Amino acid sequence: MSPPRRALLRTVATAAALTLLTGAAGCGSDAQAGAGQTSELRYQGSVGQVTLPELAADLGYLGDVRLKWIGNVTGGPQDIQATATGQSDFGGAFNGAIVKLAAANAPITAVVSYYGSDAQSFQGYYVLDDSPIRGPRDLIGRKVGMNTLGAHAEAVLKTWLARGGLTADEIKKVELVALPPVNTEQSLRQKQIDVAVLGGVIRDKAVDSGGIRTIFTDYELLGAFSAGTYVFRDDFIKRNPETVKAFVTGVGKAIEWARTQPRETVVARMRDIIAKRGRNEDPSLVAYWKSSGVAGHGGVIDEREFGTWIDWLASEGELKGDRPKPADIYTNRFNAFVDGGGA
Repeated sequence: MSPPRRALLRTVATAAALTLLTGAAGCGSDAQAGAGQTSELRYQGSVGQVTLPELAADLGYLGDVRLKWIGNVTGGPQDIQATATGQSDFGGAFNGAIVKLAAANAPITAVVSYYGSDAQSFQGYYVLDDSPIRGPRDLIGRKVGMNTLGAHAEAVLKTWLARGGLTADEIKKVELVALPPVNTEQSLRQKQIDVAVLGGVIRDKAVDSGGIRTIFTDYELLGAFSAGTYVFRDDFIKRNPETVKAFVTGVGKAIEWARTQPRETVVARMRDIIAKRGRNEDPSLVAYWKSSGVAGHGGVIDEREFGTWIDWLASEGELKGDRPKPADIYTNRFNAFVDGGGA
């Protein structure tokens, strides 16, 4: 097991242990709500981008629920660990990372999908135009930069390498490097890494600048799918079911609003949100927004969106003991869009 992998698993275990200490007591706005349900949700954002909850809040879809920004985060595993330990009220990550945290006995539940891959929005694996890298075997001994280890980018890459005929030992020779998303393109162009994993508006901006090409994308490999979900702690859900329902409903409405509006309308709204929140950010990235990539109507979660990664993690030897069941990790009971419904 590589040092980064051991470090990740130690962090997951620590998060689970801390959750057991902090979960019952709660903290922040949740604790201050007393006998009533909280109306304020602490969360982490993303520099220069607008998350679906932020869009939902601006559209008025969260009702009386307010968002409290506590900082930014660069990777999903860190985001959901903050939720598991009570530092935030909700967090989002790649479903495989959620499976690992849940398997470490962290009492969290996924409630709504928030990102995925489709023909417009996907994660691509990019090299410089003059790179000799063309196929899976060319990555042996090369460096691949991605936003975080142990999540979406790594799982998809290793699936592609395995399908390309590489053995487990050969896959271990591909070096994975964690980089902040805003720095990944620059690292590729400066030849500090050989392959850059780029997604969303960051990918589109990099492609628009020229000089890079794809070797494959997650959409080409797996088709359209929702890849990540928002989670809450189980104790939070038990104490605040109506707050969670308002959140899920609002995010679902925001997904469908963005899906049905002209792209220019969505981009304009996102620019306005960034300007109003005053975080001294570069708003240029949102001009490249195309879609959330969420497959399910209103963010409804499909069992396969967890089952696929449970199977993959088990094959990688990262799940000890009995495999968790998808139904134990996620729920659609707060989502009004289930079975074709609406909100």
